Amino acid sequence: SRSERASRINSNGLASRRGKVLTTDTMNPSVKKVEYAVRGPIVQRAVEIENELKKGAKKPFSEVIKANIGDAHAMGQQPVTFFRQVLALCSYPELLNSPLFPEDVKSRAGRILQSCGGGSIGAYSASQGIECVRQDVAQYIKQRDGGIPCNPDNIYLSTGASDAIVTILKLLVCGEGRTCTGAMIPIPQYPLYSAALAELGAVQINYYLDEENCWSLNIGELRRALVDARKHCNPRVLCIINPGNPTGQVQSRKCIEDVIRFAAEENLFLMADEVYQDNVYADGCHFHSFKKVLFEMGPQYSNTVELASFHSTSKCYMGECGFRGGYMEVVNMDSDVKAQLTKLVSVRLCPPVPGQALMDLVVNPPKPGEPSHATFMKERTATLRSLAERAKLTEQILNTVPGIHCNPVQGAMYSFPQITIPERAVQEAKEKGQAPDMFYCMKLLDETGICVVPGSGFGQKEGTYHFRMTILPPTDKLKILLQKVKEFHMGFTEQFS
Repeated sequence: SRSERASRINSNGLASRRGKVLTTDTMNPSVKKVEYAVRGPIVQRAVEIENELKKGAKKPFSEVIKANIGDAHAMGQQPVTFFRQVLALCSYPELLNSPLFPEDVKSRAGRILQSCGGGSIGAYSASQGIECVRQDVAQYIKQRDGGIPCNPDNIYLSTGASDAIVTILKLLVCGEGRTCTGAMIPIPQYPLYSAALAELGAVQINYYLDEENCWSLNIGELRRALVDARKHCNPRVLCIINPGNPTGQVQSRKCIEDVIRFAAEENLFLMADEVYQDNVYADGCHFHSFKKVLFEMGPQYSNTVELASFHSTSKCYMGECGFRGGYMEVVNMDSDVKAQLTKLVSVRLCPPVPGQALMDLVVNPPKPGEPSHATFMKERTATLRSLAERAKLTEQILNTVPGIHCNPVQGAMYSFPQITIPERAVQEAKEKGQAPDMFYCMKLLDETGICVVPGSGFGQKEGTYHFRMTILPPTDKLKILLQKVKEFHMGFTEQFS
């Protein structure tokens, strides 16, 4: 009918005149500045290739090996039996009556369930996290740090470490122009930091790690970065990743003391990302927590320097990334600010309760004499020993390749080798509008099925090129991967020389 036709024209006309409410021109401009290399264009291409292989496409390889992200279980690492048994009982309490589970598993699941509303991990918890879990975390930190007290009220459970890191940055960011908060981050860095700072509209202050000296941290470089930054922003926070991601270095105790002195002198808030604290492989290297060193330096530091430190269930020997469990401890935080922090976390209700339960098991594993202890220790030791072997293997094989130099992988789960890219390849990359190491990594993916992340996604010194790869693939697969990288690099160099 004529009226139907008129109304159709009317609504179409209105729609075409109105356009979208939300477009890239009208959206939050800070979000457009966010980049996250470990899940960026290279991974999108890897997924496309996987789909092509599923549809029967012929490639010079049969599978894509994703060495781009520290996702242990996706790479074949086996879950810890005790953790999964307790979580199974927490998820399905009827199993508490099953004879299949050891008594310590049942008692642990019972304790966690008693602390949950209605005896269910499907209930919300307190915003700061389940109280008995925070007590266990505090006890773990006290033990780890040789008896230095830890107050459960300073513990905040979180959705992985990432969520807690972003929350602390939110508290710190204020001002605009020259008064805008600046955050000092290591370069190369884990791109969570650059992404969060872009989203929050803060200023990223780069300090460069010393590649010549196994990615060590140099106080002179910290000072240079700070002095430069004070010309255009207000530096308020210093972020440290130890053991390092993507660089795999483990900081010496002396270095940590120097950093704490620097933070005290320059009135900086310290953020210590310590999620790889169990991943230390190299002889002579030891993990020292910032909290422990801070308190051992005496009251002039331990009573004044503000510190937030972070841990997670996603790394170490656990590799339980999907549960999104984590915690932070805040030290010397102003009590009024702490009230604001508690308010801020309460807006998101609470971290995932299964992740909180898992965090509890990580900080309070089976004890000697308990039925699950022997299996737990065997699994933990085997995983960490295997990671140490793979760290060594990665460094050794990469260093046999002309044009690749790889520092020792002292800790964490990655190597970050420097690669020489011929000038012709650099030019071709620029013509395509790509960073030279992105061009290299895309070619590596297309020709070998190996997915690694270009160094430009983490930051690197001008004129140097790198890629980050995880050491997580099983040893036999890792050897194949490294051999393929070796052959590819030699072929690439020849092609563009």
